Amino acid sequence: MSLTPLLYLNKLKSIFEKQGDPITAEGQMKYMRNQFEFYGLKAPRWQAVAKEMFKSEGIFDGDDLKEFVRLSYEDEYREVHYVATEMVQRRVKKEASDFVVFLEELVLSKSWWDTVDWISKLIGIHFKKYPEQRRLYCEKWIESDNIWLQRTAIICHRFDKIELDFELMEEMILRRADSKEFFIQKGAGWALRDYSKVNPDRVVAFIKKNPQLANLTKREGLKWLKSRGVLSHG
Repeated sequence: MSLTPLLYLNKLKSIFEKQGDPITAEGQMKYMRNQFEFYGLKAPRWQAVAKEMFKSEGIFDGDDLKEFVRLSYEDEYREVHYVATEMVQRRVKKEASDFVVFLEELVLSKSWWDTVDWISKLIGIHFKKYPEQRRLYCEKWIESDNIWLQRTAIICHRFDKIELDFELMEEMILRRADSKEFFIQKGAGWALRDYSKVNPDRVVAFIKKNPQLANLTKREGLKWLKSRGVLSHG
């Protein structure tokens, strides 16, 4: 690598500043409830910039990766967070077992559904490599007082599909079945909906067996099956 993490970040920001569109940024900030600043780069554009940067300047690993990502998440612009997360995605399969601690840190950094759901996917990938960590961390997260860690404990399973530990996912959903948080209820339904594409009978049975599930969770969990006519819309 010819650039330090800070110089790498500064070069990235310089490119984004030149290519950003204020009108697009205004819409992006409104969509994200004005929680973050945006340069006004839609996904194809910032992804193209990231791809070129990765090709020309390389991708960090080890401590340099963590430094770059931390610096990026300290920045106010969301596209910078996205590029940092994209770099983590390029590396996650090659990292050691303790990388889960860093991924947990990212869930808690500038948390909102867009990055949390993406990082949850990376955590799911990490757990496929280190399956012995799955229950340990999911139990820790679901019992935390942070809704984003709770959501991660529920949705990180959904990326396994056929290999998914459905019993653990059921357990995580039920531990937070009384939650009034939109992102928990929606996340549980999303996880169930994804698994319904693999094992519809089990998802239907789980929802019927647990009437205490939030209505939003039930609706989301059955949405795909209803759209395919597997279930009635009544």
